[in-house]
Amino acid sequence: MAELVVSQVVGAPAQRVWDVLTDWSVHHEWMLFTRAEGGRGEGESVAAFTGIGPIGFLDTMTITVWEPPQRAVVRHTGRVVRGSGSFEVQALGQQRSRVVWSEWVQLPFGLLGRLGWPLARIVVRAGVQVSLRRFARYVESGRGR
Repeated sequence: MAELVVSQVVGAPAQRVWDVLTDWSVHHEWMLFTRAEGGRGEGESVAAFTGIGPIGFLDTMTITVWEPPQRAVVRHTGRVVRGSGSFEVQALGQQRSRVVWSEWVQLPFGLLGRLGWPLARIVVRAGVQVSLRRFARYVESGRGR
């Protein structure tokens, strides 16, 4: 099981951060190379395609915990990504919040995936960090929900 945890402070109230974070229709505005759609509640499904053009993979998920505006947990059910992920929104006062994005996934591609994870982890972590910085700018600019 591979673990990844990335956080980002956002200059906005927790409810606003939550509303934009869970608005799958704008995910592509801030998450690198990803488009998503789906429900907003426990038991609902979410599908996210990550890639460039037609080359990429579909990450299907089921929401297993939905605690607005603080926490959501998903179970990854796709062919490439399996395991669980969560995001938490922590209020840091009235106008600041922290997003904590966590993933615990089974590495694909067997032994090759396990051997490649130390390098892939650097790339994946950097991509999530860039995306969360973009998310902060997106929310702080007043765009989204």
